[in-house]
Amino acid sequence: MSDMTSTADAPRSPGRPRSTRADEAIVDATLDLLAEGNSVESLSIEAIAARAGVGKATIYRRWPGKDALLLDALRTLKGPAPHCAGRSVRDDLVLLVGAVGQHADPRARKIMPCLVPEVNRSSAHRQAYEAIVEPRREALREVLRRAIERGELRADIDIEVTMALLTAPMLTQRMLHWHAGDERVVPERIVDTVLDGLRVR
Repeated sequence: MSDMTSTADAPRSPGRPRSTRADEAIVDATLDLLAEGNSVESLSIEAIAARAGVGKATIYRRWPGKDALLLDALRTLKGPAPHCAGRSVRDDLVLLVGAVGQHADPRARKIMPCLVPEVNRSSAHRQAYEAIVEPRREALREVLRRAIERGELRADIDIEVTMALLTAPMLTQRMLHWHAGDERVVPERIVDTVLDGLRVR
């Protein structure tokens, strides 16, 4: 995924308005093909166009290449990041941890695990993945920074390690369902356990 420019970043030239329906059909076709087991490398513009019922030229008018299309398509899987109220570090962390591994599109359960080898194999693919998840990571960093500034958490904590402590158990729960009880309580238990070691005494 070497071409990291998405349509959201590329300037539009004047002309006939784009068809939202065609955009959606192309993105849906891309996600369907990935969910069916096609790898990023094997996926082709020809296959996407055929599935979407459009010509290749229609795709290239919207995206400069397959990588930009993939980036936009994968972004739709996550949906928007949760909005934190900023009143309570615990409440904000529970909200963000609860969103870990959740996706707006059910196809994500089949697609995201298949992207891990691609991310590990290619620095360009890693950059694409990070472009998708970084807004959520930054929201988590901001909550932790704010809590440190308020004196709620110790000033010496490693924010990146703390983020891993908060998110890794939730990812494990989403993938392996290791907690047999009500999954809705898992984010609270994770946050309370981690905060117990981070609060100023």
